[in-house]
Amino acid sequence: MGVQSFNPPIRTLMGPGPSDVHPRILEAMSRPTIGHLDPVFVSMMEEVKGLLQYAFQTENALTMPISAPGSAGMESCFVNLVEPGDKVIVCQNGVFGGRMKENVERCGGTAVMVEDAWGSAVDPQKVEDALKTNPDAKILAFVQAETSTGAESDSKTLCELARKHDCLTIVDTVTALGGTPIKVDEWGIDAIYAGTQKCLSCTPGLSPVSFSKRALEKIKNRQSKVQSWFLDLNLVMGYWGSGAKRAYHHTAPINALYALHESLVMLQDEGLENAWARHRKNHEVLKAGLEAMGLTFIVKAPRPTRAPTSWPCPPPPRTGGTTGC
Repeated sequence: MGVQSFNPPIRTLMGPGPSDVHPRILEAMSRPTIGHLDPVFVSMMEEVKGLLQYAFQTENALTMPISAPGSAGMESCFVNLVEPGDKVIVCQNGVFGGRMKENVERCGGTAVMVEDAWGSAVDPQKVEDALKTNPDAKILAFVQAETSTGAESDSKTLCELARKHDCLTIVDTVTALGGTPIKVDEWGIDAIYAGTQKCLSCTPGLSPVSFSKRALEKIKNRQSKVQSWFLDLNLVMGYWGSGAKRAYHHTAPINALYALHESLVMLQDEGLENAWARHRKNHEVLKAGLEAMGLTFIVKAPRPTRAPTSWPCPPPPRTGGTTGC
């Protein structure tokens, strides 16, 4: 066929993800591939877990990257925690709340929807009303930073409400990890997932996750098998779990994990609070520039409602004009 090596053009990536990958991370990916059970690689896995604990601000033993993108991180949370017949309160204020609903239903659960306008944060009062109306709900699921609109919800308050009503929490932080505060232990988050291709300036293909002791108890005491063999944490814990002897589960994406390791080392060296401040500063600069051009944001209110990690604008009106991106 005469097909030659693929050489992509150099782009400046300004979408919601993937973001530009740092040269240090690209270099890390080019290092020699070793076995996924090699003692040296196992040592690096332990470092990745520790660095992710720092990024998530947690001491959860089961903190690790899923060997697939953020959508698989989402699915790992739902397939492990939702059993047939479980009722789950799902908050939707954008695209990804809708994906949570799909996951609940595919697990055989019932999704009770709490809906807010796209561009608005999740309304805690609506959530509390739903929890009171559905005392048999097992889980509250919501997106902290909704990629599709740039709206950021108050994870701390929502998690407090869930605990008050004896619910576990599943939190999407794909567009938040490394760019805006996430405090898993302080806020009482039970299951959380993120992506590598956004604020971490890493390549796509891995999904950091973390599970609390309460979540692990739920997983270990399930009445039914996890519907996904690949994402069954009862099996994955044998490879990534605390003190595990690294029982073979799957062939890890070795070079992609080199990349994640490097990005997390960079986050550690910069300092988490400094990374949050950098994203906030860059957001304010971009905001000023866009508004000077006559563009407006879908999310009108300032922080904490507008995430500093994404900046969707409404499309221009059909009649013309300057509103849009």
